[in-house]
Amino acid sequence: MIGQKFVSMTKLPLFLFTLTIVIITASCNSQKENNTVQNEEHKYTNDLINESSPYLLQHAHNPVNWMPWGDAAFEKAKTENKLVLVSIGYSSCHWCHVMEHESFEDEEVANLMNEKFICIKVDREERPDVDQVYMNAVQLMTGSGGWPLNCFTLPDGRPIYGGTYFQKTPWMELLENLDYKFQKSPQEIENFANNLTNGIQQSELIETPVTGIQFSAGKLDTLMLNWIPNFDTEDGGNLRDIKFPLPNNLDFMMQYAYHYSDTAIMDHVDLTLRKMALGGIYDQVGGGFARYSTDVKWKVPHFEKMLYDNAQLVSLYAKAYQRTKDPLYKHVVYQTLEWAYREMMTPEGSFYSALDADSDGEEGKFYVWTKEELKATLNEDDYDFANSYYNIGMKTLWEGNHILLREMSNKEYALRMAMSGAEVDEKAAAINKQLLEKRSERIRPGLDDKSLTSWNALMTIGLLDAYQAFDEQLFLNGAILNAKWMQKKQLNDDGSLLHTYKNGESKINGFLEDYCFAIEAFTKLYEVTFDEKYIEKADLMATYAFDHFYDEKSGMFFFSSDEEGALIARKMEISDNVIPASNSAMANAIYDLGILLDKRDYKEKAKQMLANVYGDMDSYGSSYTNWGILALNIVNPYYELAITGEEWKARMKELNQYYIPNRLFMGGEKESDLEILEGKFMDETTIFVCIEGACKMPTNATVDAVAQMNE
Repeated sequence: MIGQKFVSMTKLPLFLFTLTIVIITASCNSQKENNTVQNEEHKYTNDLINESSPYLLQHAHNPVNWMPWGDAAFEKAKTENKLVLVSIGYSSCHWCHVMEHESFEDEEVANLMNEKFICIKVDREERPDVDQVYMNAVQLMTGSGGWPLNCFTLPDGRPIYGGTYFQKTPWMELLENLDYKFQKSPQEIENFANNLTNGIQQSELIETPVTGIQFSAGKLDTLMLNWIPNFDTEDGGNLRDIKFPLPNNLDFMMQYAYHYSDTAIMDHVDLTLRKMALGGIYDQVGGGFARYSTDVKWKVPHFEKMLYDNAQLVSLYAKAYQRTKDPLYKHVVYQTLEWAYREMMTPEGSFYSALDADSDGEEGKFYVWTKEELKATLNEDDYDFANSYYNIGMKTLWEGNHILLREMSNKEYALRMAMSGAEVDEKAAAINKQLLEKRSERIRPGLDDKSLTSWNALMTIGLLDAYQAFDEQLFLNGAILNAKWMQKKQLNDDGSLLHTYKNGESKINGFLEDYCFAIEAFTKLYEVTFDEKYIEKADLMATYAFDHFYDEKSGMFFFSSDEEGALIARKMEISDNVIPASNSAMANAIYDLGILLDKRDYKEKAKQMLANVYGDMDSYGSSYTNWGILALNIVNPYYELAITGEEWKARMKELNQYYIPNRLFMGGEKESDLEILEGKFMDETTIFVCIEGACKMPTNATVDAVAQMNE
């Protein structure tokens, strides 16, 4: 956000260490509060009371007889010959809360639901496989989707109708009508369910591998040419009324512009990064991005903060800093990671999932300010500065409150106000500190305190990208601590992963999203540390994924393991979204592993996966950007940067001053068992620039190695 450092860089490690201690205390206190709430007397208690998911526990005292996802619910539906409601959401979902309050807490509505239906509640973050199937069904039926997701099914789970948010009266009418139709026209509903289920099973499913593909830069050029008319050239991002930060889209654009010297595309990336960093979607006081902006100006966020967004945005801004050395980008990374350490880190080194949009029953109440509150918190001089710095007025006004946002970086503001950059940095940091302390007295947004393997792996990657950009040891320490948690709690000896963790319990077999991002994280840990135990763990997980997720017929991976109980469809996740598709991430992961471990079959399988989607990439580019990154690495030189010898850390630090997206690090101080490093250990520290095993002249000078990559 701001161009200044939140605290001085020399004090930051101690500051964040202090925050970690605070986290441990706060986490324990939070857990005590949660236990107290659960021990209160309630008029109603349903089967969700035995679950660990914060979202499911939110509904444990509804008058609706909710059941968790599982065979028991469907067996009950078959026995009683009732339709099933599969209601899906997540703990920080604002409209999920609204529908709960309007309908699921209402006894009249609950009585109707209990009489006519078997009602299942699903946390989409715990069971993304279930969410995929029924989101697909609702999208096929209605053309759109979202959360809360409410899908009605036959007793065997085949969907017949669905939608998202319903107000109370239409909801009750729908319940009556569906039950009537089920009782009076069962064959008609059966026929519809068959047709819809067939559509779900075929949707986003690749059955036959594509052969004879020649990858080319021209395909990527067409992708970008088709995309450019959708750019918002004034406020960044795409031309949409609601704007989501899309880190992978911007990462691909940045890499594309780098490879092909496209200044227009690069300028659009920087415009978007700047507008997001200065807008209300970014928490100016405390750091971290909200999930999306409800307007084109990035002003009014949907205030929930998701771990997966912020992990990827840390990576993106760190890479952008490597390219530009823009202090605004550096500030975003440091302040966002301060937020993650302060509010999202568990005592064990993992990260919680999300912060709610609502607090004290109102969306955004925790984050917005009145002028009176600002004046009461700051002295007159500080208030005058904040009033100007944060543009307090009509531009920041929202529903009677003010969303803090900015129009310029600290450097630009200093020029306007005839101040030094250091003065602005210091003043803004002091004001933010006061506002953060005052804000901490408010009722906090709800915390989703489960830790997901996939999202934690993304945060590990983010921390490592930040470490590479800034050489901040605390970022590396955080990544290593997170990886230790993952190995201890989520990774089994056979390479299998568990998906979710809370209160000392790991559960739910991992999905492809867990494997692909964990493999990427552990591969990157090797790249940063040259500790080969990480690459061994990455390969162990990849082997398990091939054994239990891979489809030999198509050359793609299913989202769920072959050891899972069957849903009505076993899906393949192909299209990139806010989080890259698990198949595109897996393709990138095994391509890199194939290089590092000299496993050509991994590389060939990755190329086959890309070939399978290649024909569709240019038609809707934003859904194929992670695939596009793999394509860039295939059609352009992809450098194997081996650094060997005692001073490898110093040489790597120097290389990390450059933005070089098309490279893999490997090496170490002493001899290695990795075949790719055979013959690369000399008497002095040496850098080898290689492409597919063919190396240029070894050098001990970083500038020479960079020059070799620019030839």
